[in-house]
Amino acid sequence: MHLEFYGAADGVTGSLHRIHCNEVDVLLDCGLFQGRRAETNKRNRNLPRWATAARALALSHAHLDHSGSIPLLAKRGFAGNVYCTPPTRDLCSVMLRDAAMIQQQDAVYLNKQQRKQGKSSQIEPLYLVEDAHNAVSQMISLPLRRPLPVAPGVTLTFHNAGHVLGSALVQLDLLERGRKFRLLYTGDLGRKELPLLERPDMVKDVDLLILESTYGDRLHSGIESVDDKLCEIVTSTIERRGRVYIPTFALERAQEVLFAMKRLHGRGLLPQVPIYIDSPLAIAITEIYKLHPEGLDSSVRNRILDRDDPFAPPGLHYVSDIQSSRVLQQSGEPCIVIAGSGMCEGGRILHHFGTGLSQPKNSVVIVGFMAEHTLGRRLVEGIRRVKVFGVERDVRAAVHSLNGLSAHADREGLVGFVKQLSRKGQLRRVALVHGEEEPRRALQEALLEIGTPEVIQARMGERVEF
Repeated sequence: MHLEFYGAADGVTGSLHRIHCNEVDVLLDCGLFQGRRAETNKRNRNLPRWATAARALALSHAHLDHSGSIPLLAKRGFAGNVYCTPPTRDLCSVMLRDAAMIQQQDAVYLNKQQRKQGKSSQIEPLYLVEDAHNAVSQMISLPLRRPLPVAPGVTLTFHNAGHVLGSALVQLDLLERGRKFRLLYTGDLGRKELPLLERPDMVKDVDLLILESTYGDRLHSGIESVDDKLCEIVTSTIERRGRVYIPTFALERAQEVLFAMKRLHGRGLLPQVPIYIDSPLAIAITEIYKLHPEGLDSSVRNRILDRDDPFAPPGLHYVSDIQSSRVLQQSGEPCIVIAGSGMCEGGRILHHFGTGLSQPKNSVVIVGFMAEHTLGRRLVEGIRRVKVFGVERDVRAAVHSLNGLSAHADREGLVGFVKQLSRKGQLRRVALVHGEEEPRRALQEALLEIGTPEVIQARMGERVEF
């Protein structure tokens, strides 16, 4: 029995890990890598051969850096089952299809730019909508806390991770030649203080924990201070007749932003301006949230049951078709625009940036983690000239970061989670994934200080024997 790290072992995105037991493989996640364009293209197109031959895949949640390569995996010949929670399957049914459509649309746009520049090379999408549909057809819904054998000697159980709707801690109980071993993979671990979702579960008798480390070196601001800061940014931008652009992941971050604006309106603090969700995907996902109130915090669940929509602040407008999006891009009215993609690497937010980044009256509000070498990261770092669809743009808009809305546990939450696991049994080893070098090193030191027997920083291609 052994574990091999592959994706998100030396960085944040592209999660993919391999469990080998009784001569077969079970995969943990299969997500898209995001970073420099050339590296992103190379890594996403070159899945390892052992991945397509695996017996099964356990999917922690629907974010594309965890699920986005599953259609390519299926396209390359993976014939196993993909196990996930019921909300995750529903979310993937729209998210993977949308990812395929965006790839196809971006390929058309970029090829057009290539031809204008006299270049003959053509860009092909990773996969098509049909491949996304085929991948979803291989998904089997497994509710939380229901053990299920998924391969010889491998039993899977999902527990609530509290990160996004449907997100799960992945428990694998392994049995090989009389030896037993329990592995727990966090995927992305949620924050217990966020008001939208239920807090993460605890699991007993874990031998090895694979732990995300995205915010392993920092603490989040409290929700109230984030609300106040968001209100301040929106108010000042609208007063100067500008626009507030909020690039968001369609899953969870868009709903958290809407939920925050509903809170602010309820307190009479937010100015009455149009709020546009320029993302068919975010619109569809918000409806899926309402279909699965069982995955939400009890107070939010009760509001939905009482028909008090927690995701509908006054002035909310849905923008679905491309033509309406183009009209919105050219309109000069002060407003709030929420659009994807979350790390500003694709989607409609880039078209808004094409006209809006250069105007000092506007604001960009970053509400989540931005991976290295993404456009979102460059904006956070204060770079004042960036490329949008290959065209250099001056950044004159104000750029603000609000990490307090992050759905990832911070250092305190991660350390607290390990402490609780240790009390539930003898935790022998922790492997850190899904983080940049500095956060992982800081978290490793913090976990060793509380008495964790062994903490390793996972590396791509590294193998851990059980």
